Amino acid sequence: VHRLVTYIFVYEDLISLTCGAIIIWYFAGSFEKNVGTVKHCFFTAAFAVLTALLYLLLETVVSRMGEVEDAKGFMPVAFATLGVSTTRSRMKRALVWGFRIPVVLVPWFMLCMAWFIPHSSLLSNLCGLLAGEAYGLGYCFCLDIPESMASKLDQMFPFSLLRRIPGLRYIPGTLAERRASESSKINPVPGSYPTQSYYCSSPPAPPAFQMQHPSIQCQGFQPGRAPG
Repeated sequence: VHRLVTYIFVYEDLISLTCGAIIIWYFAGSFEKNVGTVKHCFFTAAFAVLTALLYLLLETVVSRMGEVEDAKGFMPVAFATLGVSTTRSRMKRALVWGFRIPVVLVPWFMLCMAWFIPHSSLLSNLCGLLAGEAYGLGYCFCLDIPESMASKLDQMFPFSLLRRIPGLRYIPGTLAERRASESSKINPVPGSYPTQSYYCSSPPAPPAFQMQHPSIQCQGFQPGRAPG
């Protein structure tokens, strides 16, 4: 039973390990920014189990037509997170390698490209994509974690320890905290950035001129005293 989760840590060579690390950094990292670290860890385990169960169900049918590669590596979970992101995205088209294609076709395009990665299981990647799109369309709503529970888990071990590790970016579990952290980066505290003052010498004031009325005299405009 433990292999329903542990297969995502199995790699056969350095090339597949490098590809898996890049996929974790790119796809899983963006998914974590949207849902938080707590939900990301939960969905990693949930998508791994759902993908493995669906893989075992389809393997009995597909194996009759040909050889099936074993499920291994983090790539199936990455396709699950990609399926969630594309089904819930408000974008209509995305730019992929210089071509603008519909967002719903992006994971299927990436699925075809993943076929060329060594020791990559097409069936397990397909199962991960189907599991992610099923959740993104609302068919697996039972997997949703309330934000109140995510906020409580942020204060518990091991997540409380992850928040204190220097250099590790921890994403809060609630949407309000994530927006607050993003707004603090966009609107920094005054004085947090160094400033440099520049000296600009004011040009000499123009000579005074005499108005038509002899009792009224107006001095020239001095740029050095302009407001602002």
